[in-house]
Amino acid sequence: MLREQTAASPERRGAALAGLAAYQAAPRHAGRKPAPVLLRQGGAVLRDYGRKNSSGPPLVFVPSLINPPDILDLSDRLSLLRWLAAQGMRPLLLDWGSPDPAARAMDITAHVEHVLVPIIRALPAAPILIGYCLGGTMAAAAACVVPVAGLAMIAAPWHFSAFGDPARAALAALWASARPSCEAMGLVPMEVLQSAFWRLDAGRTIGKFERFGTLDPASAEAAAFVRLEDWANAGAPLAFAAGRQMFEDFFISDLPGRGAWSLATGAADPLTLAIPSIDFVSMTDRIVPAASAAGFANRHELSAGHVGMMVGSRAQWALWEPLADWINNVCAARTPSNQPLPQQEQAP
Repeated sequence: MLREQTAASPERRGAALAGLAAYQAAPRHAGRKPAPVLLRQGGAVLRDYGRKNSSGPPLVFVPSLINPPDILDLSDRLSLLRWLAAQGMRPLLLDWGSPDPAARAMDITAHVEHVLVPIIRALPAAPILIGYCLGGTMAAAAACVVPVAGLAMIAAPWHFSAFGDPARAALAALWASARPSCEAMGLVPMEVLQSAFWRLDAGRTIGKFERFGTLDPASAEAAAFVRLEDWANAGAPLAFAAGRQMFEDFFISDLPGRGAWSLATGAADPLTLAIPSIDFVSMTDRIVPAASAAGFANRHELSAGHVGMMVGSRAQWALWEPLADWINNVCAARTPSNQPLPQQEQAP
C-alpha cells in the first residue's frame, strides 16, 4: 500500500517510514483502569460508568467487535462515558472480551442473540441502546429482538452496498486471501481487520504517518496520536464465524441493507421499530459512508472523521452534546422506573 501511494514520490515514502519508526519508538503510558463490572455474559462484561444516584434509564453503549471499547473512554479529557455520567446519566459499556478458537462458531448474529440480548434482559429497566460503528449495527439488531427505550446509531453501517463497488471488491479480495488461514485458526486476527480499514482510506493512512514524523515527540499532540493509534491497532481477534459473516454476509452480500439478515424473531429491520431512534452521521466519514446509515427520520449530521467525532477536539459540541440532548428528550417522554440496577462486582 505504501508503494502504491508513494509511487511518484520517494520523498513521501521516506517520510512515511520515518513517521512509522517514530511511532514505534514513542514512549507508552499505563492504560486506564476499567470501570467496575456490573454484569457478565459469557466472556463479555457490562461496565458501569455512572453514579448510583443517576436518573433515567440505563444507557447501554455497544462498541464494535473490532478494536477495544476504550475509544469511548480514551482519557480523562476524552471520555464520552464519563462526560455523560457527569451530566447525571448512567452509561454502561459492553466489553466484548477476547474470543478463543473454541468460540469459532460465534458469528455476529450469535453475539447479538446470546450476549447482547441476555445482558439487556438482565437489566431491571429497558435501556437506551447506543451503538458505535459495527456496534450500532448490532444494537439495531438487538432492538429488533428485545424491548428497549430508544436506539442511537453512531457512524453505524446498515446499507453496506453504500460502501461502493470498488471498496467492497477490495474487501472481498482481502477476505478471499485471508479466509483459509483464518478458518484454520478459528479466528480472524486484528492484522486482517486493520488492513481492511487501511484499504478504505489508504491515502490518509500513509499521510498521517508522514505528518507524525514532523511532530515534536515530547508534544501533547504526539502523545495523543500515539494513544489513538495504539487503540486503532489493538483489539482482540474476531471469532472466525463473526469475521466470515462481516465480510461475506454484510460487506459482500449486504444482508442487513436488503432486509435479509435473519434473527430468531425474523428479519432485522430497525425502520419498523416503534421507539425513539436516531442516526448520528458524519458527512466526512471515510470509514463508514453517510449513505450506509439505517435511514431513520431523525438524523443528526456532523462533519468529523469516524474516530474524530468521538474523541476529536470538536467531539463535545459536535456529538456528545447533541447525543445528550436526544437522550434527555427520550427520558422526558418516558414513565420513570424506580427499579435499581444490579450491584457492581467488587474490584479485584
